[in-house]
Amino acid sequence: MVSRRDFIGATATSAAVIASAPALMGGSGKAFAQGQKSAPALKQSNKTKGGKWRPSYRLGQGGAPLAGSSGIRVTDQVALETLENAWNAGMRYYDTSPWYGLGLSERRFGMELHRKPKSDYEISTKIGRILTAAAEAPKTAWADPDSFDYRYDYSAEATRRSVEDSLQRLGVSSIDVAFIHDLSPDNPDFSGSNYEDYMKQAIKGAMPELTKMREEGMIKAWGMGVNTLDPILRCNEAADADLHLAACQYTLMDHEESLAKLFPSCDERGISIVVGSPLNNGFLAGFDRYNYSGNIPDGFKEKRARMEAIAKSHGTDLRTAALHFCGAPETVSSVIPGANKPNQPAENVKSMKKELPADLWAELKSEKLIAENAPV
Repeated sequence: MVSRRDFIGATATSAAVIASAPALMGGSGKAFAQGQKSAPALKQSNKTKGGKWRPSYRLGQGGAPLAGSSGIRVTDQVALETLENAWNAGMRYYDTSPWYGLGLSERRFGMELHRKPKSDYEISTKIGRILTAAAEAPKTAWADPDSFDYRYDYSAEATRRSVEDSLQRLGVSSIDVAFIHDLSPDNPDFSGSNYEDYMKQAIKGAMPELTKMREEGMIKAWGMGVNTLDPILRCNEAADADLHLAACQYTLMDHEESLAKLFPSCDERGISIVVGSPLNNGFLAGFDRYNYSGNIPDGFKEKRARMEAIAKSHGTDLRTAALHFCGAPETVSSVIPGANKPNQPAENVKSMKKELPADLWAELKSEKLIAENAPV
């Protein structure tokens, strides 16, 4: 008998093959290459010392920019070129979400990955929002989202439905990780008691359901995917998570709180951290935006300029230094910068393969630009 899950996986794959055939053609009519051009890059053990699952690759591809984050529109052509170049550069860990472009990111990742053997890569997506078809997408920060509306639901039933919906959009047979997304007090959609109400719902619903799905083999791991510390600490106390996606929380610009609170809490439980937005939404790559906002904290441009000068004096650039910094702690299992241009994934892989001089870190510490106890 074919199970519901097997049926979903089979039909999703068939649908993605049909739907993506025209999109895989470039503007010139030339199909993007589907063959592997290079070996997987930056491979590592996929187990923590405590035995919990972690990504098998130190560097991954974040999926928000390919769906139009920061109001920057990315065409299908550019998105698929970017993902193909990420594959050819050796990237094998990908992170996406139903929220990114209201389904657009998952569809685009699926166009690239549905023909690849699932054993050749790892992918994480998220739960917490259920998408429903809409004649017109609601107003969001996404540049050109798909035609869906969304509602928050962290219950057990919605958690399982969300994963199954993601399999349909991705057109793949399984995912590796499900992160509980944006269950955080900084979420602009939450007001008053909403955060507390949804957190209680997740503790009773999403968290035990994800643990059950892990035990069933439907996913390999789960955790929080948030921009603030409190939800991760509360999850660590309430449930048996494997890893967390901490976005904007451990970077060259802002890392003291993670060193003091986040890493110790996770280390005690054998939980690893995937670092999202390691460049602070492009700020450390030279763009004047910070953490998905145009509001740059006072003094940060000056601090960036000082770090840029030091990096240059040691024969590297600030983006490369920032990626290395995020990947240095033993608690960190993977670093996942985003990309919205075809050249960026290969540049990130090249950066992470560089060896940086110890004097670079010594000078950054002596100038009090990074914490003295930061791993380097």
